[in-house]
Amino acid sequence: MTDELSDADLDLIFREARSFNGWHDKEVSDQQIHAIYELLKMGPTSANQQPGRFVWCKSEESKKRLADCVSDDNRDKVLTAPVCVIIGYDIDFHEHLPWLFPHTDAKSWFEGDEEGRKESAMRNSVLQGAYLMIAARSLGLDCGPMSGFDAEATTKEFFADQPQYRADWLCSIGYGDKSTIFDRSPRPDFDKFNQLI
Repeated sequence: MTDELSDADLDLIFREARSFNGWHDKEVSDQQIHAIYELLKMGPTSANQQPGRFVWCKSEESKKRLADCVSDDNRDKVLTAPVCVIIGYDIDFHEHLPWLFPHTDAKSWFEGDEEGRKESAMRNSVLQGAYLMIAARSLGLDCGPMSGFDAEATTKEFFADQPQYRADWLCSIGYGDKSTIFDRSPRPDFDKFNQLI
């Protein structure tokens, strides 16, 4: 690929994008949710593992259930958002590798190694959550990622019928209310945390 995104596109996705705490009362449609997923699934994961498991809490009932699992500071961020996504992972993702990665017997790489699968699933599902945020921003939506929640309670509440799934973090999606955010926190220059050797 030789094409580059415009400065306006990069501003939308990265430079001007913010993590929102409050939301305008404007719906995120089912079509927009599907469009986000259709983009995020194209992002690379190791051996195309696709371990991310997503619960899109859009109904008032589902958001109330999720709000019971988050810290007090995050309750409104869940309840007032048009949609709040639980980003989870499947520790048995390897069962799907025969069709997701048919080039070789990748399933055998992970059989009998639950801890290794958990590590790989977490790493790759976090990547997929980042792709989710980039996809949402690319489609004109704002994001509010969160980690202030009870992961075990959320797993029990939303993945009870799928015991191999684990909740990892949350992300509200909608049209952000700029009055609910403070000035952007500092971002380090390249030399602060990088080595080019």
